[in-house]
Amino acid sequence: MRRVTKSFWIGAVAIVVSVGGFAQHYHAESEETLTGSGSVEVIGNDRSDIVDPENPGNQIDPGESPHTTGPLRIDYVSELNFNKALIQQKERKYEALAQQFYDETTARGSYIQITDQRGLATGWTLQVKQRTQFNNPVIQNKEEQSLVGAYLSLDKGWANSSGTSTPPAVTRETIGLNAIDTAYEVATAAPNTGRGVWTIAFGASDMNSDDQPVTLKPLVDKNGKAIMDEEYQKPAYTNSAITLTVPESTKIYPVQYQTEITWILAELP
Repeated sequence: MRRVTKSFWIGAVAIVVSVGGFAQHYHAESEETLTGSGSVEVIGNDRSDIVDPENPGNQIDPGESPHTTGPLRIDYVSELNFNKALIQQKERKYEALAQQFYDETTARGSYIQITDQRGLATGWTLQVKQRTQFNNPVIQNKEEQSLVGAYLSLDKGWANSSGTSTPPAVTRETIGLNAIDTAYEVATAAPNTGRGVWTIAFGASDMNSDDQPVTLKPLVDKNGKAIMDEEYQKPAYTNSAITLTVPESTKIYPVQYQTEITWILAELP
């Protein structure tokens, strides 16, 4: 008897970035807007070059990303994508796809880039929260539209820069987004630290020269053949530093699930 397997999709996670209490939503087809109490169009290009998290002296091209403006800002944040995954009864822990680039740069861990160009560096904090549970509103049974109890985990965080400022302190423990709409601390730059351009990555490739644990591995099919990343037209890699865990008791349908992640960058008082 032929065994039929079913898969579900964790689509590209919607990313929201915010600084100073204003949230900026990103839509590829729209103009950049800063959303707070109303909207205001952002004029100009107040953004640093995007750099390689493993070689921050190198400018790279990961594609478009949500970002904020101002002397303290978020320049780039990786899109989280879990691609297609088999529906299993046990071992429901799924790894995210690694960050890819449109140039010759090889795959890296997912990362966020921050710039602090303020004249008075009072320090900053970076937090992350999941606004909603992974869900698909098309599922007929409303009680089963969400992956109840599922949670994202961010691990192996580390900071890098080509500058000379003292690095921010990055949370080394696994960050489990267990509670919806709750902010979790990712990194903190004390006063007079974390100045200039910094990347905070989760995981690393075997090309890194900073003694970071290797978390990337090629994504292959059951025959060991490389699976291509359709967006970047390169062999795909998974990143074990970012995972999604779904309880065995949670019903999974062969559909696409999505959620929204917010990154919060705030000045220290």
